Amino acid sequence: MDFDQLETFLEVAGHCSFSRAAEKRFRTQPAISSQIRALEEEVGARLFDRSGGKVAVTAAGKVFQRYAEDAVEARKNVISAMAEMERVPRGEIVVGANEATCLHILPEVFAHFKKLYPSVGVQISRMERAKILESIIDNSVDFGVVSIPVDDKRLTAVNIHRDELVVIVPPGHPLSRMKQAALTDVVRFPLLLPKIGRTRDAIWNLFHDRELKPKISMELDSSELLKRFVAADVGVGFIAQSNVVEDVKAGVLAALPIADAAIRRDLALVFRKDKALSRAALTFIDIAVKLKGPDQGGVAANR
Repeated sequence: MDFDQLETFLEVAGHCSFSRAAEKRFRTQPAISSQIRALEEEVGARLFDRSGGKVAVTAAGKVFQRYAEDAVEARKNVISAMAEMERVPRGEIVVGANEATCLHILPEVFAHFKKLYPSVGVQISRMERAKILESIIDNSVDFGVVSIPVDDKRLTAVNIHRDELVVIVPPGHPLSRMKQAALTDVVRFPLLLPKIGRTRDAIWNLFHDRELKPKISMELDSSELLKRFVAADVGVGFIAQSNVVEDVKAGVLAALPIADAAIRRDLALVFRKDKALSRAALTFIDIAVKLKGPDQGGVAANR
């Protein structure tokens, strides 16, 4: 067996789909099936159950999957270590983040990093918090960017960004003429909320603690959608200040500080404690801290 076969196996196992694995590996489905058959013949066990029109990892496949993940990770670490000895960073960094972070926090970090290490590939996987943490643990991504705190003791969190929620309204809205908005001002208007997540919980708890009952107009699963619907005057919303800088400059939205509360949203770059970080990876962390951190001057990990 070779690493190409192992990586194909992990794609099939990860997606429970030969066709999806073929897309990810840029190969035909018959080619993927041929690799898996050869691998099963070599190990002497069925790795996938293909009955009933679905693909499932067998018991033997699950055992094999652990060894395959360790082997692929070990190969990546060896290549990285050799590159460090030669002072020629190479390979790839994979980062998991949600939509808003991908759009408003990371582009500047990636741009600076690529200037220093143009030969190091950078891939971003857009996903929500729970999936990001899961992907860090199973080594599907090298880093994740999530709000803190992160309670999993297997992970290290490096603070990179401090933000605060603001109230957003369309230009010309009654609140847009105010310098700041109290919760009692906001509660007079229809409210747009995220469907799930810590931001939603923080907003809801704030109203609950003040014994206020907001009129929820819509629940949206995208911060960009929320901004667009606020701009269309469907309701008012709360969002991280960094996510609306360009919208405010363009006159699409007005943003107001919350007069009688402060909802902070601190972001951290998260990775496994046992992960061997290359020089390029450490530089990526340092760039993120220096560009986005509120007062950090370098890498400061909270282990």
